[in-house]
Amino acid sequence: MTDIADSDSTQTLLLIVIFALASLLHGISGLGVTLVTTTALASMYPLPHAIVLVIFPSLLLNAMTWLAGGGRSIWQNFIYYGRRYWLLALTSLLGSILGAKLLLWVDSAYILLVLAAVIGFYVISALLGKQIRLPDTKPVLIIVGFSAGVIGGATNAMSTILMMYLLSASNDKNTIAKVGNMCYLLGKIAQIIVLREPIMALSGSEWQLITLLSVLSIAALLVGIRLRRYLPQARFRQLILLILTVLGIRVGWQGITAFL
Repeated sequence: MTDIADSDSTQTLLLIVIFALASLLHGISGLGVTLVTTTALASMYPLPHAIVLVIFPSLLLNAMTWLAGGGRSIWQNFIYYGRRYWLLALTSLLGSILGAKLLLWVDSAYILLVLAAVIGFYVISALLGKQIRLPDTKPVLIIVGFSAGVIGGATNAMSTILMMYLLSASNDKNTIAKVGNMCYLLGKIAQIIVLREPIMALSGSEWQLITLLSVLSIAALLVGIRLRRYLPQARFRQLILLILTVLGIRVGWQGITAFL
């Protein structure tokens, strides 16, 4: 019994460190909190359970981004940006529903390989310093929105696909951030709806852990934002890319060994 308790406390401490570090680095550099935490947890838990543990901290961080700047409420932001980007939001929501269902329908080994591939694409494009831009047309919008939703619902890596379109559709950083977070927020809602049974099956201690991780993530994010003006962001972006590379290789190896 002592060994089990020690194992649980060690795992809890590891989760706290992962979420705190990822949120701090996100606050400093603006990159990676959801992707880092999801990928790290996917090497510790089955992927659906890892997604469930990340949903609520991510939801709170998305809500904070929505409320930061502009003087609008979450609902006012939805109305303001939804008027122009409603089709992108709708397609990403539908894709997120399908993506979350894939967590329940498909062998997680396949999804782990997809996650590893998306991380590889993300890291390589960031290292090359090139942002892939897509034509700002309605067919492209529908395809990208749906594809981003499917990948986001299944792996929490929506931004890697969504940003390719948003960078083409707007030059305003605030708009890109707000529209991106609108889609991420809808994706989280889709995950909550589809994964409601695994969520309801969480134990009381797991809910306490999620609450602790949520509060900790917000605190670390705010500290990171404060530190942003004093520290070199480029160094921390490189650190996140290194962390993602290591985690991506590990997750990819998990997916490969599942087939062997």
